[in-house]
Amino acid sequence: MRFHSTRDDCSSVDLSTALLAGLAADGGLYVPDSLPSFTPADFAADDSMAAIATRLLTPFFAGDALAGELAAICAEAFDFPLPLKPLADGETWVLELFHGPTAAFKDFGARFLARCMTRLRRSDQPPLTILVATSGDTGAAVAAAFHRLPNLKVVILYPDGRVSPRQAHQLGCFGDNVRAFRVAGSFDDCQSMAKQALADRELQQRVPLSSANSISLGRLLPQMAYYAQASLRHWRRHATPLGFVIPTGNLGNALAAIMARACGLPIGEIALATNANRVLPEFFAGAEYRPRASIATLANAMDVGAPSNFERLGWLYPDAVALRQAFTVHAVDDDEIRRTLVSSHERFGEVFCPHTACAARVLETLREGGASGPFAIVATAHPAKFEQVVEPLLGLAVAPPASLAALLARPATAEPLQPDPAALRERLIAVSG
Repeated sequence: MRFHSTRDDCSSVDLSTALLAGLAADGGLYVPDSLPSFTPADFAADDSMAAIATRLLTPFFAGDALAGELAAICAEAFDFPLPLKPLADGETWVLELFHGPTAAFKDFGARFLARCMTRLRRSDQPPLTILVATSGDTGAAVAAAFHRLPNLKVVILYPDGRVSPRQAHQLGCFGDNVRAFRVAGSFDDCQSMAKQALADRELQQRVPLSSANSISLGRLLPQMAYYAQASLRHWRRHATPLGFVIPTGNLGNALAAIMARACGLPIGEIALATNANRVLPEFFAGAEYRPRASIATLANAMDVGAPSNFERLGWLYPDAVALRQAFTVHAVDDDEIRRTLVSSHERFGEVFCPHTACAARVLETLREGGASGPFAIVATAHPAKFEQVVEPLLGLAVAPPASLAALLARPATAEPLQPDPAALRERLIAVSG
């Protein structure tokens, strides 16, 4: 299969080229020339995440240098649990995506991409620097996935003071081939700086760069697989499509579900939950798309004012009317997050992170509006990463999982950086030395 830019559908590249580049040369995002078509019966012999991912992604890897490695890549990347837990009401499930090494859904895509990169980058080439902007969880997942891998470096940009303390500790605790920079600005500043660096051809000549943000196909494609597995698991037991309510900021996780449904997986209604950053809810309510500066919320990983993957939505649904009909988007403010964290614990005994609480609140809104049938709340991060929000509200301690506790026990450091592309360029050249 070939891949083209969202800004140019006339020229295309193979998958390996798209993975190594991260961002297309014209600044657009890579998308497949077409989407494969599946039925649930196509996965009858597959049950594990690795097996389902291999079958789902095989058409995307067709004809590429990595095609013969796909099964091994999936087996190496997806070696942790993916629970789909029923709640007491009989109509609601929780898809827990936080059982990887850094306790967030980003582990799936980051580990997959790292396994691809180690196979694509030769030892006789200059080191490749993976540049990642993070609103909280992406950076740690990428750092863990690429830590100490040969001929690969990681540079993390995160908004200083706008991630949780435990998230910040994770970002700075790896060392070795991983450098963390705390940017005196917002996530949107970090994302803009990263995109400018990736598009800087002269810089790329001096410092080979790639991306591990959700703009990378290496993140997006594997994330389709957990929606495939969860929906197939539900289909086999109940013979009905499973809907999903997905917390989203940069639209990568959401787009993975939307693409999986477009490929024929038994996925029902898709509803997206944002925090008080209302760029997407306003657009889906009929307004013009108007990116703007993000505001800080309790669900910090979704503090995004200019979601990168909106370009990919436009590729998948060129007609704005059809796009607005494809799914719904709902905003949840901080007061609603607090109330939902408490009510979800009282009603179901569940301890959610603030992002998952956004999805839980949106599902309540859908039910109040008459929506019926099975839905899964997508739990994107372990609540222990946000103990300063969760513990006072619930009046209990949230123990971190073992993998997170091990990271928190390590020393951490991050370097200050101004929100200036020139300052980042200077640091990248220094890091490459």
